[in-house]
Amino acid sequence: MGHREITLPVTGMTCANCATTVERTLRNTPGVEAATVNYANERATVTYDTSQVDADALAERIRDAGYDVPVQRLEFAVTGMTCANCVSAVERTLRNRAPGVLEASVNLGTERATVEVAGTPDWSGIVQAIEAAGYGAVRLDDEGEGGDAEAEARAAEIRRQTRAFWTGVAFTLPLFALSMARDFGLVGMWAHQPWVNFFMLALAAPVQFYVGWDFYRGAWNALRNRTANMDVLVALGSSTAFFYSVPVAVARAAGSSALGEHVYFETAAVIITLIRLGKLLEARAKGETGAAIRALMELRPRTARRVVDGVEEDVPLDDVRVGDTLLVRPGESVPTDGEVLHGHSAVDESMLTGESMPVEKGPGQEVTGATMNRSGALTIRASRVGSETALARIIRMVQEAQGSKPPIQRLADQVAAVFVPAVMAVAAATFLVWWAVVGAGFTDSLLRLVAVLVIACPCALGLATPTAIMVGTGRGAGMGILFRDGTALERARQLRTVVLDKTGTVTSGEPGVEAVVPGAGVDEQDLLTMAAAVERTSEHPLGEAVVREARLRGIEIPSSDDFRATAGRGVGARVAGREVWVGSRRFLEENGVETDPLEAAAAAQEDRARTALWVAWDGVARGIVAVADRVREEATEAIASLRARGLEVVLLTGDNERTAWAVAEQLGIERVRAQVLPEEKADEVRALQESGSGPVAMVGDGINDAPALAQADVGIAMGGGTDVAMETADVALMSGDLRGVPRALSLSRATLRTIRQNLWWAFGYNVLLIPVAAGVLYPLEGLPDLLRSLHPILAALAMAFSSVSVVGNSLRLRRARL
Repeated sequence: MGHREITLPVTGMTCANCATTVERTLRNTPGVEAATVNYANERATVTYDTSQVDADALAERIRDAGYDVPVQRLEFAVTGMTCANCVSAVERTLRNRAPGVLEASVNLGTERATVEVAGTPDWSGIVQAIEAAGYGAVRLDDEGEGGDAEAEARAAEIRRQTRAFWTGVAFTLPLFALSMARDFGLVGMWAHQPWVNFFMLALAAPVQFYVGWDFYRGAWNALRNRTANMDVLVALGSSTAFFYSVPVAVARAAGSSALGEHVYFETAAVIITLIRLGKLLEARAKGETGAAIRALMELRPRTARRVVDGVEEDVPLDDVRVGDTLLVRPGESVPTDGEVLHGHSAVDESMLTGESMPVEKGPGQEVTGATMNRSGALTIRASRVGSETALARIIRMVQEAQGSKPPIQRLADQVAAVFVPAVMAVAAATFLVWWAVVGAGFTDSLLRLVAVLVIACPCALGLATPTAIMVGTGRGAGMGILFRDGTALERARQLRTVVLDKTGTVTSGEPGVEAVVPGAGVDEQDLLTMAAAVERTSEHPLGEAVVREARLRGIEIPSSDDFRATAGRGVGARVAGREVWVGSRRFLEENGVETDPLEAAAAAQEDRARTALWVAWDGVARGIVAVADRVREEATEAIASLRARGLEVVLLTGDNERTAWAVAEQLGIERVRAQVLPEEKADEVRALQESGSGPVAMVGDGINDAPALAQADVGIAMGGGTDVAMETADVALMSGDLRGVPRALSLSRATLRTIRQNLWWAFGYNVLLIPVAAGVLYPLEGLPDLLRSLHPILAALAMAFSSVSVVGNSLRLRRARL
């Protein structure tokens, strides 16, 4: 591999001994040849053997010693990659030659590289390393999309490919027509004159060295980096046909046919032109796979209307700061995330959530940047700007998912690593067997060698997974479904059990008081007053419902003190000198309250899917406040859809058994976990995983359910715009529609099915056609000569469209029924 020197920033050192410790730790690391640590500037300079240790491992050694290496993440576009071997070459270059790079991941489908850099990134040094390896780099802006620079780079690449292809056509068509006409005797004897061969050479040379120059350059860069890629195969195959034909043409002009009688300039030209066509179509199709992310980027408004001291001014969006007051008129996009100060309007959020119905917005409610204001004018206060907005985070999450590698790709990566050398070995063996063993003649053996080199397609292997991931995650983003990475996308297909948190997931999360049931000798208003006095300090949705009901009835809520809350059970406080408890039956019993007299009243409410809040003071149960959280309209349909897919659905709730089963029966759920405290939810998920219920998904609101979301094989957060949901969940649903869960699982299955189809095609194509090109079908005389002796031109045609077919199959995901 080689030797490399890297300088790492080290934090946490407090004295010279700390520097000595870090230095000793590094020097004792296998593969490290020298290490010096400067305590004054907090830098460690390390020389190491890249074949034994990498920079990321060095950083880990420093961390293991009790110090830290601060890192930054940098993402940029990489141009000039043509297959999986290019990806490996760029990754190796970044890890071993780019300054400060600890880890690198490159995605062929998105043509992007993500690197972890120690300290401040040396962008120019990274670019130089990539360019030295024969590729190009385009820096992205702060939000990761690269804007016009990357779009223009892609457009310029397509224009260049188009120009090269049509140049190839202009020279190849007359060359091919002349060659075929001569071979089939359609022209006179003049076509067999020696000068015609040189005329063909003149037509073929521009194709070989102008149209095909990219293949030569790519092959040289690959070989210089001690690897081999698709360019090596194309350059070797076409050059074999071309440079074999040159001495034959010279010998024929001298009157000798010792080297052969036929030139193959048209074969070399057609190979290059057809493969150039394939790369052009592939580039255009790959552009289509990123259409969804570009559509998200285009949602961002360019300007905002800021209001300062009553004066309106249009300013660039980049100039908007948190706290600015902005005016959004009907028909305009909301410029950034914010809170409504004045006005009422219907806001179309479909571009982010996938929900077609506009959402009513008024003072105090949140609006999201890039959504469309439909009816009234809104004055908002900016709460998040730039890379912190919901749209920016969505774009970042989709890009990270598109750039990730799911486990299913590992096999393709392993095969791609040895693919080209293996093909070259097969091609050489093919030539030797046909020439030395079969005795087919030098020219026929050479043609089979060329056919093997040209028909092999590592590109299809490299594109099989990333293009499907790109289209699948892009399709999901358009539906308000965000996958964190390719692993989550793959795991979602394997699920067997889906756990649904009740409150806020299958219910609206906005409970209301349905009944107030006082006990003997207690007035209904007094009961509600005492309960509201305790709950006014609580932030629990049930407590808020009690307070809201008291205010609606015009009750003046007294103050309370000594407030205590027990998570998942209830609350207590002192009201007018009395000790008051509000919560579950178990909570009251734990505090020494007798509950039997009100058991029947509570049971009657729980049988109606209502939660009974027990109220007690002075050690006596005084009554019940029955609260119900409305079941979402779409919940029954969503759960039926999950069960139709063969998934077991489990309802998880802190309610008692009777209330939980009442809700479950309403929804068609057959398995319930009731009276589960918030801190116990993760344990319940773990118990399901260990009980043989298979991979388990947890669906929650992403706030109270964070530990359970993390424990699940796939955590799915409803209303994915919240910070916790975006950070904790594997899948975030931007809307609160529970039907997004079966849609997400269907999208996962469709994407993984497409990946499998692509891999089967990529592997099958090469496994079947390379032997055909080598001539294994030649002994079968019943087959057409087309298959028995595959001409290199047909091999090039097959190779040209193999990767295009993989990308095209991935694009079908945009129209898949979910």
